Amino acid sequence: MNLYTLETYLNKLLNIGKFRDYAPNGLQVEGRAEVTRIVTGVTASHALLDAAVEYGADAVLVHHGYFWKGEAPVIRGMKKQRIATLIQHDISLLGYHLPLDAHPELGNNAQLAMLLGIRNEGVMDERELQSVGNIGSVSEPVSLADFGQQVATALAREPLLIAGGEHPVQRIAWCTGGAQGYIQQAFELGADTYLSGEISEHTVHFARENGIHYIAAGHHATERYGIKALGKHLADEFGLEHRFIDINNPV
Repeated sequence: MNLYTLETYLNKLLNIGKFRDYAPNGLQVEGRAEVTRIVTGVTASHALLDAAVEYGADAVLVHHGYFWKGEAPVIRGMKKQRIATLIQHDISLLGYHLPLDAHPELGNNAQLAMLLGIRNEGVMDERELQSVGNIGSVSEPVSLADFGQQVATALAREPLLIAGGEHPVQRIAWCTGGAQGYIQQAFELGADTYLSGEISEHTVHFARENGIHYIAAGHHATERYGIKALGKHLADEFGLEHRFIDINNPV
């Protein structure tokens, strides 16, 4: 498959023009023009790139790519080593951040909901052009401890549970990654539980004082599934060889 045809397809599929993001979405480092074998992963770390080289990948697709707003606009040190590996092996890097969080089928939030058995009832804020959080419900009310165990089993990682009272988990909002700041929006929507990847000091107090459970399930752990689903979609759609490579990250 032609690299630029692949990029055009992904840009349209993920509707990247809808988002004001913190990094460029699409082709970030250009490699060979023909793509037959792809690697997907959460973050374009050097460990992922080394694994892609070993696999013989033509392109790497990630959720966390390069060139973030606010970072130094120079190519040196770690960034230089990463980009040098891509260029040396003529491998392309494509990154999709908020568009991959938000996609209604292949996105991180949609995929996490399916994994955890959450009924996805829509975005947290329909007025927001680029809303990336979702709200829904579980089929039966369940205790926070029991739902936390479901999360631990599904993600192979113990979540941090902050109880906002004695009520069960039933009406739940969620947003993968570092979206703990959306807890107030979840509360205002009437959610009894909010789940994200990370946690801040003030998140604990907000949960306790406002009576909403908070679950910090891991930034990396909650964002493995969108990029993996995207790779499988491309393999099914275009006959590409695909391998998802999970570089463990405890955060």
